[in-house]
Amino acid sequence: MASSGKKTRGKQKIEIKIIKNEDDRLISFSKRRIGIYKKISKLSTICGGEILFIIFLPAGKPYSFDHPSVESVAKRFLNPNQPFNETTDAPIEAYCKVRISLLVKDFNEVYDQLDVLKEKQKAID
Repeated sequence: MASSGKKTRGKQKIEIKIIKNEDDRLISFSKRRIGIYKKISKLSTICGGEILFIIFLPAGKPYSFDHPSVESVAKRFLNPNQPFNETTDAPIEAYCKVRISLLVKDFNEVYDQLDVLKEKQKAID
C-alpha cells in the first residue's frame, strides 16, 4: 500500500552558497560537471564555436572540456586574427582522410572477395 506522503522534496530552487560537507560538495561537483559538459557540447554544436572550459577543484585537480582540441583553441586564443577555418578544419580533414582510406581498403577487400566468388561460380557452372 503506497503512503500518501512524499519521501523526497523533489526539484526545488536551492540557495547558492558553498556546501559545507566536503563529500556532499564533491558529489555535487561530479553531477554538475557532467551537466555543464553537456551544455558546453550543445553550445559548440549549435553555434559551431571553438570551446575550452577548464575548472580547478580547490585541491588543485583540473577538469577540462575542449572542442575541437586544446591546441587549436589555444592557437586561436593566442592569435585572434587567425582565420577560423585554419583551426577547426584541420582535425576534421585529417579524420576524413583516415576514414576514407579505411573505407577504400574495406571496399577493395570486399571487391576482391567478390572476384573470388565469381571465379568459383564460373568453375561450378
